[in-house]
Amino acid sequence: MSDGVCAEVALARLAACVEPEIGAAELAKIAMELRSSQFGWRNWLEDIAALLATKPDVFDQLRATAASVCHERPDGETAAMTIERLASGFDRAAAISAPASVQLSSLGDEEKLCAATAEICSWLEQQGFGGTGKAILDIGCGIGRFEAALHAKVGHIVGTDISSNMIAIARQRCAGLATVELRRASGFGLDDFADESFDGVLAVDSFPYLVLAGVAERHFGEIARVLRRGGMAAILNYSYREAGARDRCDVRSLADAHRLDVLIAGEKPFSLWDGAAFLVRRGCGT
Repeated sequence: MSDGVCAEVALARLAACVEPEIGAAELAKIAMELRSSQFGWRNWLEDIAALLATKPDVFDQLRATAASVCHERPDGETAAMTIERLASGFDRAAAISAPASVQLSSLGDEEKLCAATAEICSWLEQQGFGGTGKAILDIGCGIGRFEAALHAKVGHIVGTDISSNMIAIARQRCAGLATVELRRASGFGLDDFADESFDGVLAVDSFPYLVLAGVAERHFGEIARVLRRGGMAAILNYSYREAGARDRCDVRSLADAHRLDVLIAGEKPFSLWDGAAFLVRRGCGT
């Protein structure tokens, strides 16, 4: 599990994956026992054990938050049914812990979430994404953390989400920010927006759910439509399939189909989050 991730990310993975019958105390004991056979991971395992031992209530909250959203799609479930189910799940998750509902590895801590958000924003800036006077669309904005972080650095940012609870929290977070607009989304596409209306499109941990619902390809086409020439789309996590090569192949195929250039394909540039980064750009001549 280590694969270079921090202890907080590891704890989030445990909360999402380990059987609920295994409690925080037992997991802490297992982590400590593993130290002797995993010498290279000794400090990392100790950090995980310490988090589990000192924050069992946080671990339980993470489990409840993660369990609110089912990442499987039952046979026969239509896209509309999946989107409705996901929206309800995110409503429940946000009610349990707003920070954890958008990034489980924040451990429900607002300061940790802000730090991870700042790291992502710094990376976006390094890539030339956004900037003064630019119009940005944030697909799956959640509780509005990127709107709050980017509002002073862009001309206009529109956040959309299928969860009414998350949009309500985002509106509270972004109250009084003149450059921020928040909308409840259908989850099917970007029909509300005109052609070439944005300089950048941001999708942080939202595409995995579009993939799950079977509407990722449509969204790729819509992104290409609403992007202005030279505009970029940052897709941070394409899916949760744990198949990096497949994700890279799918993104390249979709980008080619919609005449977008792939600039970054599946890199993992973050220390506070384990998201895989994809960056595509609409050519200036298309």
